[in-house]
Amino acid sequence: MSGFAAHPPASVVRVSGPLVEIEGLGDVHQSDVVEVGERHALGEIVALHGDVAAAQMYEYMGGTGPGAPAWAPGGPLALPLGPGLLGGIFDGLLRPLRLAPDFLETGGTPSLGEARAWHFTPAVERGARVEAGTTLGTVQETAALLHHVLVPPGLVGAVEEVAPEGEYGTDDVIATVGGRALTLTQRWPVRRPRPVRGRLPGDVPLRTGQRVVDLLFPLARGSTAAVPGGFGTGKTVLLQQIAKWCDARVIVYVGCGERGNEMADLLEDFPALQDPRTGRSLMERTVIVVNTSNMPVMAREASIYTGITVAEFYRDMGYDTVVVADSTSRWAQALRESATRTGELPAEEGYPAGLASALSAFYERAGRVRTLGGEDASTTIIGAVSPAGGDKSEPVTSHTQRFVRCFWSLDSALASARHYPTVSWSESFSRDAEALAAWHAGQGDPGWAGRRARLMRLLGEADALQSMVQLLGLQALPDHERVTLLGARLIREGVLQQNALSDADAYSSPQKERALVEA
Repeated sequence: MSGFAAHPPASVVRVSGPLVEIEGLGDVHQSDVVEVGERHALGEIVALHGDVAAAQMYEYMGGTGPGAPAWAPGGPLALPLGPGLLGGIFDGLLRPLRLAPDFLETGGTPSLGEARAWHFTPAVERGARVEAGTTLGTVQETAALLHHVLVPPGLVGAVEEVAPEGEYGTDDVIATVGGRALTLTQRWPVRRPRPVRGRLPGDVPLRTGQRVVDLLFPLARGSTAAVPGGFGTGKTVLLQQIAKWCDARVIVYVGCGERGNEMADLLEDFPALQDPRTGRSLMERTVIVVNTSNMPVMAREASIYTGITVAEFYRDMGYDTVVVADSTSRWAQALRESATRTGELPAEEGYPAGLASALSAFYERAGRVRTLGGEDASTTIIGAVSPAGGDKSEPVTSHTQRFVRCFWSLDSALASARHYPTVSWSESFSRDAEALAAWHAGQGDPGWAGRRARLMRLLGEADALQSMVQLLGLQALPDHERVTLLGARLIREGVLQQNALSDADAYSSPQKERALVEA
């Protein structure tokens, strides 16, 4: 999206909120990017009717009317990927957000922010033959992560030129391969998954440090999880705990359609979090993408794809990455509003008929893979779901449950009892548990599956006895059933309950988890 078409610009013929109809764009396609008005506000073509293109805008269009100029730079939304992302706070188009009163200023194409020089160290020599995924050189992006400058997908050839070690900007040429000049930055369409050499089985656990997750409903690297829960059930705290303590190298946190005050708290609290590995700021290995609920729906819809594209970019360097999407319900609501404006026939509860396909395609981009460079890496997706009124039978929750490997259902009754995390042991599940049991057995802990099964069985028996206790009282039960209730209470309060504000209890190591269960 650099530069505009040479011919006279097209013009706007109709504006209806963020939906703009443009005439005279010429040879364009659905999903191509357009720029409208003197501010060059960005949008995306969602429908074509002869010479008229309907575009959903990513930005506020107040003050724009018929006759405003428009351009079609050509191609879908593609984002710049390179050093400078880690530690950054961006909008849904990967434009840096300034923490100032005018941070919502519109217009302009995505960029990596302020120009700065990066110390590039070459890893190849002139004349070497390279292919997609080969490391051309490295940049120390933050103290926590070494950035690998890779040959982009689809390119094979000899290294004709390579820059010597030194300081370079993101747009400076650092190598020429097969006649193509390469910089520290490459662009990639956000809706197209980045290619890999192959997929690997999801049989290595992603350690989160949260006992109820790691013991009962474990998640594999490259897997998917959904966290549905109503207001006040602790979704945000649980997701922040996972982002802080999980053993992934890169965290991409997408605040999609959340309330402005929640995002303000996140932007204030997250940079203050300490990385338990390095003792430095957690932001050194984190990228935050923010789109609040008052931003246009198309930007909200794009922010999910922006987050997964950034995660795939670092995955291709050989790192394990985690995408935290909070929340996919707001994203689905953006799909519903966008479909309504374009006249698409509604399905269940007004959502578009393609909702299930969109959710499936998003979660499908997770996976543990062999990268083009030959490294084993993963992208794990954890999506929060905010069902209206806590109704988990609504379409977004029910469809998501079909596609994810782990389902961590949050219980409002546990929240009322101040039991956190509020993950329900009766409504949650993990389809990764069997594969991860084999991994634990291979690592010298063959009793892991037995301990998990015993916990689940005891909790299930205690839940079944609760109705009897309410009718007859505890004293009416035989001794062995009272022991069952006592054991389940010890598990709930001594093992599964965890204090995120306690330095001693915020994170639980595998050794501590095993000792608590065996005790």
